[in-house]
Amino acid sequence: MSKAAFEAGASSVDLTIEDPLLEVRDLKKYFPIRKGVFARHVGDVKAVDGISFRVRRNETLSLVGESGCGKTTAGRTLLRLLAPTGGSALYRPIPNGPQVDLFELSNAKMRGFRSDLQIIFQDPFASLNPRMPVSMIIGEALRVHGLARGAELEDRVSQLLERVGLRAEARNRFPHEFSGGQRQRIGIARALALNPRFIVCDEAVSALDVSIQAQIINLLKDLQEEFNLSFLFIAHDLSVVKYLSDRIAVMYLGRIVETGTTQDIFERAAHPYTQALLSAVPRPDPTLAKDRIVLQGDVPSPMNPPSGCHFRTRCPLAEDRCAETYPDYVRLSATHSAACHLIQPET
Repeated sequence: MSKAAFEAGASSVDLTIEDPLLEVRDLKKYFPIRKGVFARHVGDVKAVDGISFRVRRNETLSLVGESGCGKTTAGRTLLRLLAPTGGSALYRPIPNGPQVDLFELSNAKMRGFRSDLQIIFQDPFASLNPRMPVSMIIGEALRVHGLARGAELEDRVSQLLERVGLRAEARNRFPHEFSGGQRQRIGIARALALNPRFIVCDEAVSALDVSIQAQIINLLKDLQEEFNLSFLFIAHDLSVVKYLSDRIAVMYLGRIVETGTTQDIFERAAHPYTQALLSAVPRPDPTLAKDRIVLQGDVPSPMNPPSGCHFRTRCPLAEDRCAETYPDYVRLSATHSAACHLIQPET
């Protein structure tokens, strides 16, 4: 994508954000399909198919959508835990300083930025090595980057554990000795060990009980304020997203279909898919009328997505033109845009 096309609104990125910490342009991640004795390339699973967004400093951008829409793949590709197929990730560590394309760096040079970019994984049981005590799990990154050793490292681990709500004595215990919520606190402490600027929270509370979810969410908000963190918060629970997010990007089948502030999305959702997601959010008052939008059919395969608008096969408002071309992003306000043929731009 050329710079001219990018700035003309050919992507979902919010151009109102100046001097972003991270700017993702046209990110793609395809998984090749190979068949036969010679492993011929016969197609691709288009898990992430050209998404763009910006994350400002000290903000939370939430990436939401149904399971299988590409949220986790996008987050892991962004950190180069998966090799990107295309696009760029422009990182600006110093305000108004030069941008660095993370996708263009060699592995050796990328290692220098690993301390700035961290991840909190979804499963607090699978993400911690069961054979390592907590002191080694949290302290490993400090040793690898040469930031602390010996007594200094133990002191740093104790400080991190206490900051996330665990006792310092926990450093000598193993993961199986903790509950799910406590394990996730350990994962958060590990992500904080190198003083990062940007953290991908990959469904960080979805595997926890509701009461524990609230504790972890409040912890993340406190840590963001204390350490000036930026979050890419990947989730499917919109009630959690509403409380934590500054802005929201809605994904469907590898593409972003709507972006806006939390208020834009929850009060003025424009895309039919976003409206359907919001209609499924439970309400605390059972006496309130609820117009549930039930989507028909299954999510199409990313191996062979529908022509035109990918959502048209399940959209109750689909027209003939929806099958012909993918819609452009329509700007509804300075902070709100959506990709749908039926949406009228701001006047």
